[in-house]
Amino acid sequence: MRLLEAVTAAGPARLGWLDALRGIAALVVVFDHSSYSFMADFRRELMPQFNTSRYGIMVFFLVSGYIIPASLERRGCVRTFWIGRIFRVYPLWAAVVTVLLAVSLSGLAEMRDFGQQSAATAAVAHATMLQELLGTPSLLLVLWTLSYEMSFYLLVVALFTVRLHQRSAAVAVILAVLAAVSVTAGVVLPASALSGMVGTGPLIAFASITMAIALCCASARSRVLRVFGGVSGGVLGLVLVACNGTVPLWEGLVILAVMFLGTAVHRAESGRNAWRYAAGTAVVVVACAVGSAYLYGDGNHFTRRGWIAAFLLAVLTFGAGLALRRRRVPRMLTGLGTISYSVYLVHPVLLAVLDSTIGRRRQDSLALEVAFFAVLLPLCVLTHRYVEAPGQAWGHRLAQRTQPP
Repeated sequence: MRLLEAVTAAGPARLGWLDALRGIAALVVVFDHSSYSFMADFRRELMPQFNTSRYGIMVFFLVSGYIIPASLERRGCVRTFWIGRIFRVYPLWAAVVTVLLAVSLSGLAEMRDFGQQSAATAAVAHATMLQELLGTPSLLLVLWTLSYEMSFYLLVVALFTVRLHQRSAAVAVILAVLAAVSVTAGVVLPASALSGMVGTGPLIAFASITMAIALCCASARSRVLRVFGGVSGGVLGLVLVACNGTVPLWEGLVILAVMFLGTAVHRAESGRNAWRYAAGTAVVVVACAVGSAYLYGDGNHFTRRGWIAAFLLAVLTFGAGLALRRRRVPRMLTGLGTISYSVYLVHPVLLAVLDSTIGRRRQDSLALEVAFFAVLLPLCVLTHRYVEAPGQAWGHRLAQRTQPP
């Protein structure tokens, strides 16, 4: 507990309620994955009733939607926004991937099978962080959500460059309605449909080149280039989510709608839009998401009851955090939020090592579950302090040097 408090005390001023939500979401996701090893029987009973993974990631997506567009608008510069995002996300990502490769080569863990894909194409796909939307299995299962985060960044930049960033409520409603319409109309695309049509290698090459051009142009001084780059990146992100995701089409659109709902809430909270618009947006997004999940029905890895319960509780959790935003947040929760990215990325590597060494338990063991958290959290304090924090500091300094006059 004191380690978590020390991390918070050493960091910059933060929105405590958002950190608390991140911390809670991270712990739930870790439990979801670690329960495979230590609480398998309990997990089998729980999942049909409550999908813990979807709960955690939906809270993360709401928080991202709340804070990411605000970060771009506060800077007022696409270039510094991308610098901030790159140095926030990539240093720990690179460190974790490197460790995973090292433990895999040493035989302490197993890597996912990439089928017939070459190491080069898989590496390029991962470098874009869009690998899950490019027909490439993620090295770590949790990296799939970062692909949807990256597509959201691209869409946010697109709206900013064409000066439609204030329309986040409308964007959320449109995406949610499209999700519901796709289910009602029976529009079902196979996973990675575009990759199947044009080939994974060509799609990765096209997407990576397009993304590089989009980022460079969107960061240029010329308004024409900024618009071209922003729109190109936004179209790329939206098409990949809609046509090449690994989750169903409706859920990919709901994920984007949820993030833009978070943005609409931020605009209302900051006084730039009326609360009635945010409330109306929430009603539409929730109704369309729940309706889509209900119509989609049950599947091998999906139960409508578990998904709907998780989604509704995620929205209620975010709403409770928003309602209590002016209250003092315990330092332990803000500390958890501060290291939540480390918790999210580091825990699968630790689990992979444990599964390959001590193996999974045949009977539920709450003591082992608690022991796993007891090892994980101090480790994540270290990765935050020595990987995340320096990376963010480097990004901040570079952004200051490149900030236009």
